[in-house]
Amino acid sequence: MTRADDKLNVLILAAGLGTRLRPLTSEIPKPLVRVYDKSILEIQMERAKSLGDVRLHANAHYLADQIVSEGERLGFEKVWVETPEILGTAGPLRRIYAAGYRGGLLIMNGDAYCNFDLGAFVRNAQAAYEAGKADGSNRCEVALLAVDFPKVNTFRVGADGCLAGVAGRFGADTGTVATFSGISWYSDDALARIRDGEFDIREFWKQEIAAGRAPFVDMSQLHATWIDMGSPEGLMAAVDARKHELGHDKNEAVVEPGVNVPASARIVHSVLYKGAVISENEVVQNEIRGKDFSWQISPNH
Repeated sequence: MTRADDKLNVLILAAGLGTRLRPLTSEIPKPLVRVYDKSILEIQMERAKSLGDVRLHANAHYLADQIVSEGERLGFEKVWVETPEILGTAGPLRRIYAAGYRGGLLIMNGDAYCNFDLGAFVRNAQAAYEAGKADGSNRCEVALLAVDFPKVNTFRVGADGCLAGVAGRFGADTGTVATFSGISWYSDDALARIRDGEFDIREFWKQEIAAGRAPFVDMSQLHATWIDMGSPEGLMAAVDARKHELGHDKNEAVVEPGVNVPASARIVHSVLYKGAVISENEVVQNEIRGKDFSWQISPNH
């Protein structure tokens, strides 16, 4: 059955193991970890809905039942459970296309806090795709949104604005450097070429370049907020960014429901998750605390 209409499909990747955030993620998957007021899955969903009437998808593996339940609550089209193995990035794209969904596919990460203009990215992606069709090159059937993050600037972007290589993996080692934001757009033409059993999306990009269909790299939002919240420091940075977005004080305490904070305790620039224990007269500052763990975070994180 082909589901072809005007709706853009959006896939939020939510199958990761969250190992860097354990034990916080021992009982809750990383995409459902609270970032100030909401989980990153819900925040990404709201960003996706800013595009209009879209079909929302997520994939899930680790503690998948929780992702499935939350997807139902939030009105997702489907949560695609991956078992017994995680299917990488290429695998879930292939599954959605094979199930008959059409209209293009926007990919977002379930572990990154960002404030990109998704509408501008999708428009740029579709314009590059149409230009490739018009000139007969069939390039730009995939679009990748780039950021400037010197620690992992592995993208190599050619003068034509297309991906020329990924450092340490394939292709040219010259060109403008950038980092992949995790946000991408795939035309139906490109999705049709992802093979069954393909896991690593970078191998697919390599194949596209070799076939003369290099992905377009959108460099128009290099300095937007982009935070990998997979580490304790990244999680605190995401919480701070969320506070700033909502106009709240950075030093405000974030306390999950159910945490008992004695009136005599003082909580400054800290996040208290379920299971956190706070003593009388205790001062908690620059810390993430939960059940059986406490992470001290540098104020300059």
